[in-house]
Amino acid sequence: MAKKPEFVITNMVASASLGLELDLYALASKIPEIEYEPEQFPGAILKYQDPKASLLLFKNGKVVCVGCKKREVIEKVIQRTIKKLTPYARRITKTKKPKIEITNIVASASLNMELDLYKIAYKISDVEYEPEQFPGAILKFKEPKASLLLFKNGKVICAGAKNEKEIRQALNKAKKMLAPYAEKRRSK
Repeated sequence: MAKKPEFVITNMVASASLGLELDLYALASKIPEIEYEPEQFPGAILKYQDPKASLLLFKNGKVVCVGCKKREVIEKVIQRTIKKLTPYARRITKTKKPKIEITNIVASASLNMELDLYKIAYKISDVEYEPEQFPGAILKFKEPKASLLLFKNGKVICAGAKNEKEIRQALNKAKKMLAPYAEKRRSK
C-alpha cells in the first residue's frame, strides 16, 4: 500500500477581533515593537521574537497573526497582545476571549516520487508551469480549496487549507492524480 504523504506545518495565518479600539499612532509611539507607517499600509505591525510571530493591527481592533505553527501558540500570542495593548486602547466589547479563525495554513511535504512537471502541466488542466519564471508547478484544487507548489523532486508546499484535514485531503488527492506522471528512477 502506498505511503500517505506526511507534512510539516510551516506557517499559519489567523484573524481575530480583540474587542479594542486602537489608536495606532499612540501605540507605535509607546510600544517599541510596533511599526506604523500609514502612508505605506493602513495597519500597524507588531513583531514578537519569542515565539516568532507578527501581527497586523487595525484601528477597529481586528488583527491578523502570521508566523506561528500551532493554534495554541496563536492563542497565546493574541492573549499576550491584548494584555500589551489594553492599557493604551478603548474596550469596545465585553468578551475577554476573542474568536480566532485560521484563514490559511502553509505546509511542506514530500510525495515520495520524482515528478515530470512538463507532462503534468500538459495533461492536467488546473496546473500552471512556467519554468523560465519559477522551478515549480502550481496545482490548484477547488475541493479542498488549496494550492500546491510541485517540484521535480516530489517536494510540495501546500497553501490555502484551513485545517490539517484539508491538507491531508489535498496531498492524498495530489499523490493519486500525479502518480501516473512520476518519473521512473534510473538505476545507477
